[in-house]
Amino acid sequence: MRRPVLLLLILALLTNSNVSAKDTSKRRIPCKTPTNTNSCYWTHGRLRMGNGTPAFRLWKTGTRRILGIYSGPSVDRWGLDNESPEFPANVQRGLLNLADKVSWNTIWADFEVCPLESEKAGAMQPACIESAKNIFVEKDN
Repeated sequence: MRRPVLLLLILALLTNSNVSAKDTSKRRIPCKTPTNTNSCYWTHGRLRMGNGTPAFRLWKTGTRRILGIYSGPSVDRWGLDNESPEFPANVQRGLLNLADKVSWNTIWADFEVCPLESEKAGAMQPACIESAKNIFVEKDN
């Protein structure tokens, strides 16, 4: 009797701690829409919280480009969306540092992003994150 219970407990812990790339929960605010679907693309990068607006930024690895993350499909520079955008569920689970409710983790992943405005030299480009896979969570201290 102890072994099946122990196995179920271990399985439950592993399932809850795994950051899954396949999450079918619906977003409240759509990122990918019929008007921006063609501009969405996959990129590898680092997502973390920064100081300023917007609060979350995605560095596209191997470039000098930084994307400012919003919920989408439009940019609200003055509302709360710039401080707390909606993320895919698997990214949200990885970002929040549960041990310290004040800090955020850093996420390395392959992100599907949808630009919300055209790219401008020397400026952070607004974008939203539609999905992510191959997620690695770097715990911030």
